[in-house]
Amino acid sequence: MGNRTISVIAAAAVGFAAGILLAPKSGKETREDIKNKALEAKDYAGEKAEKVKAAAKEAGATLKEGASHVGDEAVGMAKSARSSATRVAGDVADEAAKLGSEAKTRAGRVTDEAKRTAGRVQKDAEKHLR
Repeated sequence: MGNRTISVIAAAAVGFAAGILLAPKSGKETREDIKNKALEAKDYAGEKAEKVKAAAKEAGATLKEGASHVGDEAVGMAKSARSSATRVAGDVADEAAKLGSEAKTRAGRVTDEAKRTAGRVQKDAEKHLR
């Protein structure tokens, strides 16, 4: 409840009390007026309590629904990330296999060239040492 509502209720209560106490009525009539006003206040409070209860229930349902949507989004995001990571890992593995194969081929070429070069160096050395 806001300060304004509390001020209005307090002013009404003070006005009511002053009216009851200053009114030229008998004790029986005054007690009857107090009883009636108390019942009216009780009914009013009950109506407001029901409205607050309904609002709280609706707010709870809204929060629950919102939380459910957030949870669904989080699960979807995790699945998407997992799928992407799996795909990327597969792509990296494929690329690594290709690079490994290329490295093996090039290493073979280097080895062959090194053998040819070693053979030429040996021939040149033999030629000059005779």
